[in-house]
Amino acid sequence: MLLQWKKEFSVGVPSIDHEHQELIELINELYTELESGQSDTTVTDFLGEIYAQISAHFALEEMMMREHRYDQYDEHKIDHERLLDDIRDMIDDYQDQRSVDDRDLSSRLDSWFSRHFKTHDARLHRRLG
Repeated sequence: MLLQWKKEFSVGVPSIDHEHQELIELINELYTELESGQSDTTVTDFLGEIYAQISAHFALEEMMMREHRYDQYDEHKIDHERLLDDIRDMIDDYQDQRSVDDRDLSSRLDSWFSRHFKTHDARLHRRLG
């Protein structure tokens, strides 16, 4: 398992917490498939799928923020872009080195989820909830 749901990830909105848990489950499923070596999933596919799923989630959040004229939209969007840039950097690093450091990947994703869920997402969903 690459990531584990933590209590501090909760933003207090059941539907949003569920969606975030599903993103973590997807990351873990893809990682397990990648590690098993018994599928055609590659590191690039794995990171690409994570990128696509998270990007879609962010697009929905950003649409909701614009519709509600959320006052911290710019800061929240910048944090979204930071994670997406980080995932693209991981893809580039893998393509350059042909290896991925599991601990580094886990640490980077865990750190980002912890920080983003506890700050930006919690604030957003308290404001709009």
